[in-house]
Amino acid sequence: METFKDYLPAENFLQDRVILITGAGQGIGREAALAYAAHGATVILHGRKVQKLESVFDEIALLGKSEAFIYPLDLEKAEEKDFQITAQSIAQQIGRLDGILYNAAFLYGLTPMQNQTIEQWRTVLQVNLISSFALTKACLPLLKAAPDASIIMTSDSHTAEPTAYWGPFLVAKAGIEALVKSLADEWEKTIPHLRINSIIPGVVNSPQRAKTHPGEVKQNIRQPQDIIPTYLYLMGSDSCHMSGKTIFC
Repeated sequence: METFKDYLPAENFLQDRVILITGAGQGIGREAALAYAAHGATVILHGRKVQKLESVFDEIALLGKSEAFIYPLDLEKAEEKDFQITAQSIAQQIGRLDGILYNAAFLYGLTPMQNQTIEQWRTVLQVNLISSFALTKACLPLLKAAPDASIIMTSDSHTAEPTAYWGPFLVAKAGIEALVKSLADEWEKTIPHLRINSIIPGVVNSPQRAKTHPGEVKQNIRQPQDIIPTYLYLMGSDSCHMSGKTIFC
């Protein structure tokens, strides 16, 4: 099992790259956005709550190293045209896109199947799986134009050993892993400079973890910043040889 917890890139190894981070307002997404910006990237902050995105924007401004943009979008309600508008706005306002980190996630909590509803399944699959496909499709022309582009999707450890009560969230994350492998195979010869991989963060203090393990002592588990080296590695050119892989933090 490959691990990149000790990866230390050059200070500006993401210089001149533009990276879109979904779910950038909190948790792992926030830490990744700050890390990418600290290493020279222009970051596009996506999320539902503008106030949280503005807070991350201000933190990036204090770094004084790169630009940041805010692109709010409610993934639950977004339709195909909304993803296309996002991609068009990036093209018009920034002119390029070199990477996407899919970090936005949503689940209702752990519950037996008889308590789950069709509406919940639709929402969870929309936010965690369908939106990742739709935004990738919309941004594909920009990614194809980049000399070295990387997509990172977020999976979950329960996909390897499915357990009770995870329902639509587990199914969505299993779909993410299948999508990553399918697209990596599709692009291997047609778009060789575009790679796609998935990350399994594991046990990390995050908003989603708080929903599934509410009684856990947060100080006793890893914090989001502890796993950022893996996110840096997969976004930069050092991982240009990797595609279709699932990386455990």
